[in-house]
This record gives sequence, C-alpha cells and structure tokens, in this order.
Amino acid sequence: MTVELKVTSIDNHIFSFSEEVSIPQAPPEFKSGFIGIIGRPNVGKSTLMNQLVGQKIAITSPVAQTTRNRLRGILTTPEAQLIFVDTPGIHKPHHQLGEVLVQNAKIAIESVDVVLFVVDGTVACGAGDRFIAELLSRSQTPVILGLNKVDQQPTDSQQIDDSYTHLAESYQWQTVKFSAKTGVGLPELQNLLIENLDNGPFYYPPDLVTDQPERFIMGELIREQILLLTREEVPHSVAIAIDLVEETPSITRVLATINVERDSQKGILIGKGGSMLKAIGSAAREQIQKLISGKVYLELFVKVQPKWRQSRVSLAELGYRVEE
Repeated sequence: MTVELKVTSIDNHIFSFSEEVSIPQAPPEFKSGFIGIIGRPNVGKSTLMNQLVGQKIAITSPVAQTTRNRLRGILTTPEAQLIFVDTPGIHKPHHQLGEVLVQNAKIAIESVDVVLFVVDGTVACGAGDRFIAELLSRSQTPVILGLNKVDQQPTDSQQIDDSYTHLAESYQWQTVKFSAKTGVGLPELQNLLIENLDNGPFYYPPDLVTDQPERFIMGELIREQILLLTREEVPHSVAIAIDLVEETPSITRVLATINVERDSQKGILIGKGGSMLKAIGSAAREQIQKLISGKVYLELFVKVQPKWRQSRVSLAELGYRVEE
C-alpha cells in the first residue's frame, strides 16, 4: 500500500510533505494502537517515551510541566507498532495556557487504546495521583499503572509500593515497575502494553519515530535549553517560533524567535553582553545538529509579547490550541 503522509522522521529518514511513503501490510497477529502517557507533572513521562522509542523526541527538564503539546512517539517491533502520546502533566491550571494543556491531556484519555498512568515511585500515592485515578476511572479506556524512578527508591520502599498497589487494586488495574532513566523494567512494560493492544495495521512506516515535523522538534530543543540554563528565572513564560529553516548542501540555517512576557525576562535570556543567549544558542545548536545529522547555523531573537499565555489568539499563533 502506498499513501501520502504529512509526517517527518528524525531517524535519518526525512519525508517531505508531498513525498509518497510506503506502509507495509501488517503480518497476521500483528498488534498496533495508541498509548496515552498520563500523569502528574515531572514524573518522567517524556523521558520514558524517549527511552521506549530509542531516540530523543521529547524535551526533558527538572522543571515541572515541561511538555506542552501532545507529542507522538512511534515504536515498531516485529510483533507490534506502539504509538505513544506524551501529554502535559495534569495539574491545577493557573492561566489560559495551563487550561489548554490540561484539557488536551484529558482529551487524550478518550482518544487512545490504552492509558499508561505514570507515577513517581519515590514517594507514596498522593492527592494528585488519586485525582487522576478518579478521572481515569470515568473512562472505558484500559489503564496500566506504571511506577517510575524505581532506581531512586529508598531502601525500604514497601510502604510506597503498597500505596500504589492499593490504588491499582481498587480500580482493577495492572501494575508494572520501571526506571525510564536506566531502562530497568522497560522490556516488561513494553510486553505488557503489547498484550493490551488489539490486532491492527501499521499506522506509520516502520522506521518512523515521530509524526511531528522537524520545525516543532527544533523549537522544543531550543526551549529545553532555556529551561535548563535559566531554571526558575524564566520558567514557563517562553514560547518558540521557528521563523525560517533554509537548507543548503553544506549547512542548515535556522532563525527562531523566543517569545517572553516581560522585559525583565528578555534581559535574563540575553544576559550580560549576550552571554546567556549565546549559551542557549550553542547548546540548542548541538542538539539540532544531532536531530538533522548535519551542520546548523542557529540565530535566536528575543521578543516581548505581554501576557501571551492569557490570550487565546497568541496561544493559537504559537501553536497551542485545544486538540480535537
């Protein structure tokens, strides 16, 4: 079967929007489906998806609520094709952007075949986990409870484990323990997810690892470096717009605008004598070069756009909207 796909792969396979890509016929007993990765902010959802697909497609940061858009990661094995949907952490929203993010996470619950509810295995089940559990219990979508960060658990973790076992048993959910950081337990997790999928076709070419365009990934890699280098100074008031991607045989030229809400944030991002912006650009350029497997010239601009997180128009212009 030959179809026209509007997708871009970052696994050294770049498909243009008009290029025809061949999707093979699935063998008998082949399984496939969409898996929603749900959980509180900063429990390791993006790190987990990167590990499962074997490549970095989602940014990670010590700062909570890193993920903004629903990002699909694709893992194809001889037995199955798993399409992971990484979602923003479910939390109490404090602005229009937060409301959009949480709403998109809730929509994802109803639009996938299996939900992987990821929790932080270093702390006992809390109110935030129970809130999400109650939310998931209203859906007909099967749920697997995954305890992440087992490599960081205290020596005596029985009480922590028991708190989640009790939660899972009350809803009759299967459970699995793993570490997204080290990979421990991920084969067991992968097998459990495949067991819960129905027989199905290839939804994407087998060598595709994401359905997001390179421009989106480039913007996310820039935003990741801002989160890592500025930490709490400029936490979530940043949105990246990729203004230009110009490819030549020797180098790819990327121009991007960093949108912030206040002049003080612009000053922090630029830094003394442009030092911070230079550091962000240098680190992001290295990541983008890995993404496209080639040399990159990256130029960054900083623009103040007051209260963009509160404006539906600004959110839409920057790519944040409630998904259907």
